Amino acid sequence: MFHFNCRKNLNYFLQLFFFFSPIKHCVTQMNTLSIWILSAVVCLGRSHHHLGHGQEETGQDTAVDPGTSSVSLVTSANKEFTYSLYRKLAAHADLQGKNIFFSPRSVSMALAALSVGARGETHEQLFSGLGFNSSLLTQANVDQLSQEDTSEGTAVFMDNCFKPQPDFLEVLKQSYFSEGFNVDFSKTTDSANTINTYVAEKTKGKIDKLVENLDPNTVMYLISYIYFKGKWQTPFEPKLTKEEDFNVAENTKVPVQMMNMEEDEDVDVYHDLAINTSVLHLPFNSSYSMLLMLPNNMAELETAICPGHVTKWLKWMKSRTYDIFVPKFSIKNSYKLNDVLNQMGMTDMFGDRADLSGISEGQKLAVSEVVHQATLDVDEAGAIATAATGIGIGCLSLQYIPVMRFNRPFMVMIVDRITEETLFIGKITNPNE
Repeated sequence: MFHFNCRKNLNYFLQLFFFFSPIKHCVTQMNTLSIWILSAVVCLGRSHHHLGHGQEETGQDTAVDPGTSSVSLVTSANKEFTYSLYRKLAAHADLQGKNIFFSPRSVSMALAALSVGARGETHEQLFSGLGFNSSLLTQANVDQLSQEDTSEGTAVFMDNCFKPQPDFLEVLKQSYFSEGFNVDFSKTTDSANTINTYVAEKTKGKIDKLVENLDPNTVMYLISYIYFKGKWQTPFEPKLTKEEDFNVAENTKVPVQMMNMEEDEDVDVYHDLAINTSVLHLPFNSSYSMLLMLPNNMAELETAICPGHVTKWLKWMKSRTYDIFVPKFSIKNSYKLNDVLNQMGMTDMFGDRADLSGISEGQKLAVSEVVHQATLDVDEAGAIATAATGIGIGCLSLQYIPVMRFNRPFMVMIVDRITEETLFIGKITNPNE
């Protein structure tokens, strides 16, 4: 067994968590290698594509001055990636009318980590899909960005029979601060339990069964996790929480526990007339905040929203007296991202054109599955959000007080007020789903 000390210093905007799954080559057979980052199972030669029938999003122009720092370049790319991926998920037929919640940071971190072992056109597609300008950014630039103080990290679970490239492991150790463990993947149940126990511990039990059906040919799992817990600067008063209706659709209502903030509390709001959306700013006792967006037309907001909106909202928020109502809820979402990433130009890594020789030169590897899990719990005291991404790699007063009541579908973000990076983003269609 080997062990990498888990260092907590990797940049907030470079938190991509993912799983890999290369192929294992023992003396008598070729098996499947899987490197996972918090939620992916992979097998060689398979290319199951899910999620992905939305329109291509071109995003905003991200051209930058050549003198711009690598930190700024990555931050800008991550912001654009957030909305490109959101729109792909929102447009998917299977998610119509459903809650959406994910961590763009987790997904981008996972894919960035995968790019450490990618070469040639496969690497170019990953960089392009993530919005990185390859003429201004190198893989080393991306790897060298340091991490902030949210609870996140990675781990590598490797079979004794598989030996990946030492340089690949060294970059994961030095830049992604991985812990390393040896397991016997021929004992599929025991190996899955070992991984799930580790992930559950790191996410405080929120993601407790990342691996369900572990392929017996798996030789590597690369795990990445993120756990966020924030306390409101101004908490909701529990005694004011009561049951109310939430309007899921025109003729559909569900009961929810609706929290209410004291009427004498001022809150930061912004009414964006251009997209007919009211935005509520709920700061945590940290640099992070939750933004709740209540649109007149959800489709209009989802189509228009971009990084510039967050910049505008945070800058021009005004403190006003409102009677605030926000539902108390807990949701958990799981996604398979193969088709979505294909639509974003990351195609070669899923087939026989994949070049992942930076992970192992001895086998022909390809990504078989990319999965993501995320949870969000909101109550009177604050919010807890967790996420994991997995990449499987295998071979082949008396005055009038206006009311803002979030009793119909709304969007939600957790953002860093300083960098404006989006840690989590989603849409709450049904808090009881």
